[in-house]
Amino acid sequence: MDNPFIFRAYKSKDLFCDRQKELETLVKNSISHSDTTLIAQRRIGKTGLIHRLFDEIKTQKLPVIPVYADIFATRTLEDFVKVLSESIMSAIPEKSNIGKKFSKFIKNLRPIISYDPLTFAPQIQFTLQNEEEKVQTLKGLLTFLDGQDEKILLAIDEFQQIREYPEKNVEALLRTIIQKLNNVTFLFCGSKRHMMLDIFSGERNPFYRSTEFLTLQKLDHDVYADFIERHFLSAGIKIDADAIERILDWTRTHTYFTQRLCHTVFNMGSPKIDVSLVNQAAAQILQSDAVIFGQYKQLLTAGQWDFLIAVAKEGEVSQVTSRQFLHKYHLGNPSSVSRIVDSLIDKNILDENITDGKPIYSLNDVFFSRWLEESY
Repeated sequence: MDNPFIFRAYKSKDLFCDRQKELETLVKNSISHSDTTLIAQRRIGKTGLIHRLFDEIKTQKLPVIPVYADIFATRTLEDFVKVLSESIMSAIPEKSNIGKKFSKFIKNLRPIISYDPLTFAPQIQFTLQNEEEKVQTLKGLLTFLDGQDEKILLAIDEFQQIREYPEKNVEALLRTIIQKLNNVTFLFCGSKRHMMLDIFSGERNPFYRSTEFLTLQKLDHDVYADFIERHFLSAGIKIDADAIERILDWTRTHTYFTQRLCHTVFNMGSPKIDVSLVNQAAAQILQSDAVIFGQYKQLLTAGQWDFLIAVAKEGEVSQVTSRQFLHKYHLGNPSSVSRIVDSLIDKNILDENITDGKPIYSLNDVFFSRWLEESY
């Protein structure tokens, strides 16, 4: 039997845990032309939820064509145009009416089109001479989508990346184009909370209050426990309740890390799983990832490294500049620690989660946190 605990790409709704309320909201927004901003900590299941949404749209045969564009690796507006073009081509069957129209449209732009030899995904290369050509190509792509008979849902993952582009006023450009579209619904997704909130709730910014907000939290403990037990039992594997508790406690119920630990436990091939076996799997993961974790130290200052150790020891910290916390871990003065916090959040190493109006800080990578906790 295949391992049911998937931690890379979305596979099927049967292997996807819960998110029913969020899914219902996104389905409703997709068919009612309500743009949504989806904010989630990295690896908590944001991209999986997007593909679960796409799966649901196809299962229900809703009159919506979903298009997914991941712009995390883009660095310029031209990159954005390239990824958007490839995403449209991947989402729309080439032999469909819309596919034929898009093929004709894209060829008028005289791109170089090739296909990845492993994934067969389209790869498009434009020769855009200046910024005006980039803008007109982007406008043309979005206007093409808007001109179709069927509704389009365009999910743009890691949307905050547009703020890293060297071109000026990209937000204003996109907002100007999007405001004129009537047939395209947008799902703006991002993992950098501060940046996404500023883009969509900053009063001086073009996207101010233009979407609904949806924040993805950790899965409910009991729901996740039932999910874990069910999939082990379906494979004929008995897992102790204490072992499930150990899994969820050690991974802090964080989706990616829970799935990966369960995946490792499953692969150990034991017909019965107890806490001892879970601990063995956890140790195996930390040993495997230790090389990566060790490299982090070379990229950080001594103060940043010491701060991460302190947060790892605590698990999570609400008052990072409190006298008690600073004194306990010899971290220096509040102003220097505040700068460290801002830097680590910007590097996506430290996560700031707002609970009851108060910030709570923890490491984004639970396994890195556990490694620091055990190693120092």
